[in-house]
Amino acid sequence: MRKILFTLGLSLINFVLLAQQDAMFTHYMFNTIAINPAYAGSRDAFTITGLHRSQWVDFEGAPTTQTLTMHTPIPLKNAGVGLSFVNDKIGPTNTTSFYADFSYKIKINKKANLAFGFKAGVNLFFGDLTSLSLISPNDPAFTADKQSKLLPNFGFGLYYFTDKYYAGLSVPKLLENDFSNNSVSGSVDLGSEEKHYFFIAGAVLSLNESFKLKPTTFVKVTNAAPIEADLTGTLIYNDKFWLGAMFRTGDAMGVLVGMNITDVLAVGYSFDWSYTNKTAVYNKGSHEIMLRYDLIFSNEKKIYSPRYF
Repeated sequence: MRKILFTLGLSLINFVLLAQQDAMFTHYMFNTIAINPAYAGSRDAFTITGLHRSQWVDFEGAPTTQTLTMHTPIPLKNAGVGLSFVNDKIGPTNTTSFYADFSYKIKINKKANLAFGFKAGVNLFFGDLTSLSLISPNDPAFTADKQSKLLPNFGFGLYYFTDKYYAGLSVPKLLENDFSNNSVSGSVDLGSEEKHYFFIAGAVLSLNESFKLKPTTFVKVTNAAPIEADLTGTLIYNDKFWLGAMFRTGDAMGVLVGMNITDVLAVGYSFDWSYTNKTAVYNKGSHEIMLRYDLIFSNEKKIYSPRYF
């Protein structure tokens, strides 16, 4: 059994390094700035969002992720800026990222805008293979293998939006940095970063005076992994409460609930579980908690209306 679990653990580490280098979120529609810099400032508010995800609960070495993002329009006409912090731990590896974002939007017509965004920052990668429980405790490939690297990167994005729908394309990391410390003799090869291509889209549809439907999608494309898409439908009641269902191709299904506590403060929770993943029988699903605060910019000539994106 120990050999089976160890082999499964190594397979998990290899899988997430290839297919889930960038953290996944069920609340992706609330965490757009982390993947697309062109989103910065688009809410016409100073927005702060915090998110915690515990993936595959009770599976040893499973991913846990925390993000803190903020973005705002700035006095420079049609421009926005943002900052994002992401901490992602998977097994014996941990990546902490700091990025700054800049966007500039062009008004297409009275209702539509097209924004261009640029993202730049660093990823601090740390791998501690000595923390693994080994079948052969004296395996020289693992006994002294601690590796850390500071990896700069940059990316770009496009974001088209109106009050009713949006679509975006982004590549948040263009450089394919090497994780391994080649200066350490005999160190285990931890692979390298892969470019991730992201497509997002969504809309809000009025069903009646009380209910709105918000369909959204998040498509992820990267090398050495199948194309993955999140499809989510969220029902909003009186612009106050929401309840949603999520389907992630080849991986998981989930539910989302949340509410706007006030006009500026929102909280959300989601739970998803694997339906095809071979690790499904070894874990108790994945949990997320989201908190968002908007410091609204308004004046006598402008009334803040609910923002759905």
